[in-house]
Amino acid sequence: MARGNSITEDRPTSKKVGALRALWPFVRPYRQQGFLALIALVLTAGISLILPVAVRRVVDGFDDGAGLLDQYFAAALAIVALLAVGTAARYYFVTRLGERVVADIRKAVFSRVITLSPGFFERIMTGEILSRITTDTTLIQSVIGSSLSIALRNMLILAGGLAMLALTSAKLTGLVLLIVPVIILPIVTLGRRLRQLSRSNQDWIASSSGAASESLLAAQTVQSYTNEARAAARFADVTEQSYDVALIRIRTRALMTAIVIFLIFAGVIGVLWIGARDVREGAMTAGQLVQFVIYAILVASSTGALSEIWGELQRAAGATERLAELLTASDNLADPADPVALPRPVQGRITLEEVVFHYPTRPDISALEDVSLTIQPGETIALVGPSGAGKTTVIQLLQRFWDPMTGRVTLDGIDLREMRRDDFRRAMALVPQDPAIFAASARENIALGDPEASDAQIERAARAAHAHEFIAALPRGYDTPLGERGVMLSGGQRQRIAIARAILRDAPVLLLDEATSALDAESEALVQAAVTRLSEGRTTLVIAHRLATVKKADRIVVFDQGRIVAQGCHEDLVREDGLYARLARMQFTDGPLAPAPEAL
Repeated sequence: MARGNSITEDRPTSKKVGALRALWPFVRPYRQQGFLALIALVLTAGISLILPVAVRRVVDGFDDGAGLLDQYFAAALAIVALLAVGTAARYYFVTRLGERVVADIRKAVFSRVITLSPGFFERIMTGEILSRITTDTTLIQSVIGSSLSIALRNMLILAGGLAMLALTSAKLTGLVLLIVPVIILPIVTLGRRLRQLSRSNQDWIASSSGAASESLLAAQTVQSYTNEARAAARFADVTEQSYDVALIRIRTRALMTAIVIFLIFAGVIGVLWIGARDVREGAMTAGQLVQFVIYAILVASSTGALSEIWGELQRAAGATERLAELLTASDNLADPADPVALPRPVQGRITLEEVVFHYPTRPDISALEDVSLTIQPGETIALVGPSGAGKTTVIQLLQRFWDPMTGRVTLDGIDLREMRRDDFRRAMALVPQDPAIFAASARENIALGDPEASDAQIERAARAAHAHEFIAALPRGYDTPLGERGVMLSGGQRQRIAIARAILRDAPVLLLDEATSALDAESEALVQAAVTRLSEGRTTLVIAHRLATVKKADRIVVFDQGRIVAQGCHEDLVREDGLYARLARMQFTDGPLAPAPEAL
């Protein structure tokens, strides 16, 4: 999959770790839990800094008597017990906080993305979105639930350790501080490179997920055209690109770790060499040197740990940026700040007034050009014409999946842009050509039309759509899971589930986009009868490639190249001998040599 299919191509380079500030709104509601974790963290850091003093007392007081020595060891044991309790408490509160924050982030991202218009999904693949919700949030969970607390603990130990080093031996501490700038330089230099590589690595992981999702969702098509090897090679190529970037990141981080560790311990060894000479000369006690050594090790290990955690924070910063892009993604179809309420009951009067529309991905091609159309309440209108003529675009504009470039679309005299989308969409029921069937039960799939419907209402809707018979024959009847995308059902059965869903919705506006295209002749006749009953008293728009199904419409509107070229009843349009008449002759002419009907 080309990376140009994703919005990652146009992203700026990764920001600094400060990007993690975007997580604060999710952490803020749990400040109390974070405060408890901080108390436990400070406690454990403080105890860690006390231990070297206890060791010094033991070393210097080794000859002071067994009783005093026993007290020293008893005190050390009590300190260790406090350290264990504090560490456990820190782990509990911090890990719990990380899980809670990540759960909230995932919910917030999904809640945002599910409301975005189709234009957004033309810029980013579904697989990449899922990668961000899973892989990127896992990185953030690791930072909040582990790395961040470890970083704070090591910062406290580093600061406290340096202070205790100074109290133990100012001379040796000064030598230690001379080493610090030498250690920080590779951390800063290589850290910047790590940040860029981490972001790129996450982008490639998302691209890999996108490629896999695309092929798996169309697995039958891939297999039908024996394209398994090409799909696997395509996925392997993107995965290898991700691996290559990850390998560079790993090498860079390994190099940084090696340099930092060598510099730290080389410095410690040098300082200890000088300290050992001071002990020999009587300038300091053996206990002081041991205490200094322990503090030096604590400071060194804290510095090394901070360099490791810095890389984790870099990766989490990149992941946070990617999630923030979804949370702040622009959508031109936002609801108005002061929406107008759609009056109830809804009459169902629909108007398109001089509508012009071009799809963003095809700006030079007019999907609709100066289209004006008025549909009266209760009227059944059929939209016919060649593929790409603009029929489905009309339905998409009616659902406000897009906005017209010029002109307006109204329902009961109110511009759709002046209302909340969920307000006027509740007044519509859609049966698309390729209905979405979820991996839930048949009952839940039909109940999508009205989640509050009773079992009896669901069954009545299924009977009206002639779906009850095949649903009842399923292993668990209405409670049978239908599989991902309705894999257990035939195309006709999926459409009847969608029709039952629309019947259950009982909306004043009915939109049928080739709703019977996947049905056999007998099922089509049954469903057509159900649709006819359903259309009574409702404003109905029908798109159908079989003209026989639209002959009884109140009005037939003929589209061609984004314009309305004719409208009227079936008989009048046939007499005009225009586009509709040609399409009718193609469909109603008998004989094997009749031209194949053009998709309407």
